[in-house]
Amino acid sequence: MPARAVVRNTWEHFAHGADIGVRGVGPTKADAFAQAALALTAVITNPAAVHPVTAVRVACEAPSDDILFADWLNALVYEMSTRRMLFGAFVVSIDGARLTATAWGEPVDPARHEPAVEIKGATYTALIVAPLDDDHWLAQCVVDV
Repeated sequence: MPARAVVRNTWEHFAHGADIGVRGVGPTKADAFAQAALALTAVITNPAAVHPVTAVRVACEAPSDDILFADWLNALVYEMSTRRMLFGAFVVSIDGARLTATAWGEPVDPARHEPAVEIKGATYTALIVAPLDDDHWLAQCVVDV
C-alpha cells in the first residue's frame, strides 16, 4: 500500500518586535486562514478554553489573497471587540476574491479566559499567503497588540 500524505493543520506565533506574528498552515487556503484565526485567538487566550456557543458570520472581499487575509483577521478583531467575544472554532470558505466564514465563540469571561492582550488589528507586515512545497498553504502576518 502506498504511503498516504499527512495532512497538517497548524498555527503558531512568530516574534516581531513589540507585536506578534500569527501563522496558519493547512491543506487548503481556507484551512490556512482558519488556522491563522486560531493563532489570532491564541494571542489573547487558549483557543481550547473558548466554548462554541454563538455563531457569527463573517464575509469579506479583496483584490488579492494577501489583502483578503488581512481583511479576514481585521473582521475577526472587529467582531471580538464590538461583541466582546472570543472565537475558538472557524469554518472558512474562499471563492475567488470572496471569503465567507462562520466563527464560533462566546462572550469574554475574564476569570476563565484570562485575556493576555487586546489585538488592535492585522498589519501588512510579514503578510504572506502562498502555497508551500508540500501541497499546503501558508497564511501569515503581524498583528498589532
